[in-house]
Amino acid sequence: MKSLLGFCIFVEMKVIMPITSLDQLDLNATYTYADYLQWQLKERLELLRGKIALMSPAPSRKHQQILVNLLLPIGNYLDRKSFFVYCAPFDVRLPINRGDRTEYSVVQPDLCVVCDEDKLDGKGCTGAPDLVVEILSPGNTKKEMKDKFDLYEEADVQEYWIVDPERLHVLIFELNDQGKYIGKPPITKGDQLETSILPNLVIEADKIFEKV
Repeated sequence: MKSLLGFCIFVEMKVIMPITSLDQLDLNATYTYADYLQWQLKERLELLRGKIALMSPAPSRKHQQILVNLLLPIGNYLDRKSFFVYCAPFDVRLPINRGDRTEYSVVQPDLCVVCDEDKLDGKGCTGAPDLVVEILSPGNTKKEMKDKFDLYEEADVQEYWIVDPERLHVLIFELNDQGKYIGKPPITKGDQLETSILPNLVIEADKIFEKV
């Protein structure tokens, strides 16, 4: 009797294999944040409304130089202030209401500023950062210009910057009272970049594209 019971318990057990390769995932399926947490992948990816979006495996030197050129003045500005700045990889979970449940998009902005410490936990940020910066990479332009634009607008990210390393300009979108992004004139070389999120911060556009 004991051996039969043991057999029954054994056959009921399910062995769950860890997800370690993209080949184990259906790129057309819809996934949750709980799924995302279980994956052990070498590839970098995001979840945009539950859909897998692959990220560039290794950003270019130009991309990384622009990131540093932005991170330094923003980081210096925030020194001794109760705001926080992070750069990828850093998970930002944006809630999506699905009737009686909440699911999440999971994105890794190139740079983001969070003014509300309550949104931060050990896994990253839950909810909209106040400022998000994305630097375009070859092959990812549609994601930043359309998919993420819509996602950040819906999530109420107050300000969204898109940096174009090829055209050497920055597009800035601010959320209006109706929850829609309004574009400002492009910031190009010779201009100054300012933001209502961080009053009195001024970044010279020439400095953003320095050494690229």
